[in-house]
Amino acid sequence: MNHPVKEATRSRSPAVDPLFLATPGVATFDNTRPLSNASGFFFQREDRLYLATSRHVLYDPDSGHHPDRIEITLHMDPLDLTRCTGFSMLLYAEGQSVWRQGSDSGGEIDMAVVEIDRSALPEGAIIFAFTPDHLVRDFDTVPIDAALCIAGFPLGFGDTVHQLPVLRHAAIASPFGIRFQGRGYFLTDARTHRGTSGAPVVMRMSEPVQSAQTLPWRLLGVHSARMDMGNRDTLLDESLGLNCAWYADILMTLTEPAG
Repeated sequence: MNHPVKEATRSRSPAVDPLFLATPGVATFDNTRPLSNASGFFFQREDRLYLATSRHVLYDPDSGHHPDRIEITLHMDPLDLTRCTGFSMLLYAEGQSVWRQGSDSGGEIDMAVVEIDRSALPEGAIIFAFTPDHLVRDFDTVPIDAALCIAGFPLGFGDTVHQLPVLRHAAIASPFGIRFQGRGYFLTDARTHRGTSGAPVVMRMSEPVQSAQTLPWRLLGVHSARMDMGNRDTLLDESLGLNCAWYADILMTLTEPAG
């Protein structure tokens, strides 16, 4: 069942759509030195809670990005959204990375999850999380003209008073359910920037199932990066304005209980 972490808050409807409270910003650090800003979202499977984001947010050898911890902001009151606190998570334990990442026949998938220690969460933290019930099982139920939203923090930008993301409207730009060029993603048409990496790509549920009524959004994918052509003339040709979104069902693999 999808619900805020603390039972005492369940009867208090949030002041905003729960999507805003399911998608915290992700700040990366090397010890105390700030490195980058990105986006993420909460995913809950049974009694386990995870933060999902792009893998390159946590580790990107190509650019030399190698943080050792991340920090997200948690809301402490569903009505007074200025009441927030930072929550830090280490990315390594005994020299080993704690996140899970995956690959498929097309290669590495730019998604990762970090399990959140529920016992370490501050008392009263408000968390809305996507669950397996929010994932798309039947790709044919997503029309090609579906109206999508991407909730994130482009260039680290958001509501700094209430610590909330902004929404970008998007459209599906490649057949949903088909792996674009054999990779595990589809394309979206949206204006995005650095910092949006790890943001959920969602579609409003017209008739939410009972278990998803507190967060009535279908989770289609996870925004990774802008798609462009290597031979584009940057002086004559505008950017394509297309983006890669990894299919969200990989979350079932990444959150599979350890054998």
